[in-house]
Amino acid sequence: MFDSFRKYNKIIMGLLFLLIIPSFVLFGVNRYEGSGKAEKVARVDGAEITRPEWEQQHRSEVDRIRQQAPNIEPALLDSEAARYATLERMVRDRVLAAAAAKSNMTVSEERLARLFAENTGLAAFRTPDGKFDREGFMRATGRTPEQYEAAIRAELATQQVSLGISGTAFASAAQAAATLNAFYDRREIQVALFKPADFASKVNVTDADMQAFYKDHSAQFQAPEEANVEYLVLDLEAAKKNIAISEADLRSYYDQNSARFGSKEERRASHILIAAPASAPAADREKARAKAEELLAEVRKAPATFAEVARKNSQDPVSAEKGGDLDFVTRGATVKPFEDSLFALKKGEISNVVETEFGFHIIHLNDIKPAVVPPFEKVRATIENEVRSQQATQEFAKAAETFTDIVYQQPDSLKPAADKLGLTIQTANNVRRVPLPGGAGPLANRNFLNALFAPDSLERKHNTEAIEIGANQLAAGRVTQYSPARALPFDEVKDKVRAQLVAERSAALAKAEGTAKLTAWQADPAGATFGSPVTVSRLETQSQAPQVIEAALRADSAKLPVLVGADLGQQGFAVVRVVKAVPRTPPTPEVARQESEQYGQAVGAAETAAYYDMLKNRFKAEILVPKPSDSAISAER
Repeated sequence: MFDSFRKYNKIIMGLLFLLIIPSFVLFGVNRYEGSGKAEKVARVDGAEITRPEWEQQHRSEVDRIRQQAPNIEPALLDSEAARYATLERMVRDRVLAAAAAKSNMTVSEERLARLFAENTGLAAFRTPDGKFDREGFMRATGRTPEQYEAAIRAELATQQVSLGISGTAFASAAQAAATLNAFYDRREIQVALFKPADFASKVNVTDADMQAFYKDHSAQFQAPEEANVEYLVLDLEAAKKNIAISEADLRSYYDQNSARFGSKEERRASHILIAAPASAPAADREKARAKAEELLAEVRKAPATFAEVARKNSQDPVSAEKGGDLDFVTRGATVKPFEDSLFALKKGEISNVVETEFGFHIIHLNDIKPAVVPPFEKVRATIENEVRSQQATQEFAKAAETFTDIVYQQPDSLKPAADKLGLTIQTANNVRRVPLPGGAGPLANRNFLNALFAPDSLERKHNTEAIEIGANQLAAGRVTQYSPARALPFDEVKDKVRAQLVAERSAALAKAEGTAKLTAWQADPAGATFGSPVTVSRLETQSQAPQVIEAALRADSAKLPVLVGADLGQQGFAVVRVVKAVPRTPPTPEVARQESEQYGQAVGAAETAAYYDMLKNRFKAEILVPKPSDSAISAER
């Protein structure tokens, strides 16, 4: 058969060409891309943001936050609310960038150069000869210097857009005073509470009432979907275990790095400095050199007088009064010409005149502490850990590829991957689709849980793919038992139904009684019964419910005393007697100034937000995915 194919392959290829090419012409290449197109999640000024871009940005932000706060709760970073906030920031950045571009906002070369010069982080990438280490910068940041410069330019340009509003916001002292006085406003009140618990004994519920309540509120009486799972985690620590290190490798590493495991050689010296900065005129430096040569000749004739000569002549303000003593130093502690001369001396010797950027030195070596290197056996464990750590990243990359392949190619079990990589299969019961509060590891990672609860995983009990759950961390899992969400039988939740129904009807009775008393007391204030008076404000609630505070402060202060009602929902009803307005204690001038500044900042923030909303409309910015509901956010918490 293959011989026939080879014989007629040109004819076959020609037929395939005639059949396939017209299909591309007639139907277009896009039909063959299928679902390969990335989902669009937002749009700004005609440019779209795709889901992969969103995912990448969120991973970058999560990695940055984890580096700054390693102990942060993983579930907080992987929540729907956090992911959506990342998308909102991406949209905001693009809106501001579009506004900057349309307004032709640029950043001058002088300003950019000044910022780079002041950036201490960039100084680490300068070589001793002043050149910029491009390779080191790219390894550390993942960007070329040109990309970094472009990002800084864009950031500064967009800052100009927002600063044009926030930087010019203004609030007068009268405006600030009116607003702040309202915020700190106080009222003396008396409260009469009508609590549901006081009416519970008056509530009678029948089985028919409970059945009807159960039916109308069935969503409240469901058992959530749950799964028993097993999973594997591959991280750097697991990768280290698979690294084989020979004794010869450890000894070689010890020989190459032995100085790091002990103490360096230290030398104690004294010096005489005749100051002459490198910027000084040549004549002045020659004069200083001549002076140093004279002193050198003097101390060489009488070495025992070195300390006395240093006290009288050295221009080092720190060491002169100590006879030039510099105490013990190691290599790297002084400028290079001084160091080279110091470590070339023998104990008791005096150097020639040594020229540095500070002037001219005469060095006397007083003592030497030789380097101390511990024996190999004493630092063997440290060496092994260092070698494993150095090789761990490379080993993790190889192990991650193996891990990913095995869990995919052998989908019915995690054991092959565990055996191959020396991992432990872990189990968990009653796992839910949403991370539980206080969760840790893979079970606190939303992407991992989504993979576990995917249809293929639930129906066929197959392994998930390898999921990245953190820096250098992969996990894969499988569902061993699944229980879908189900309505709990009435008999099982009957007590709960009764309690909720009684609470609901008790609250209704409390509200009805409170409303009736409010009407009666407004007609006949003398018949009212209240608690002791308390003075409240938005900052000092005195344990009163928020609804009570709002009702009291909204009452017309020109008609006090007055009675108002406050519906407390499931907590009942409150009748509030607002006795009088209590003026705020005038703040000190310093506090008043700080409050005025804070109010101005708040005004600036409000104006900036309003301006941003206007820009969003101008550049037709829209987010194409739904915002997480409050219920979803509450479930995550």
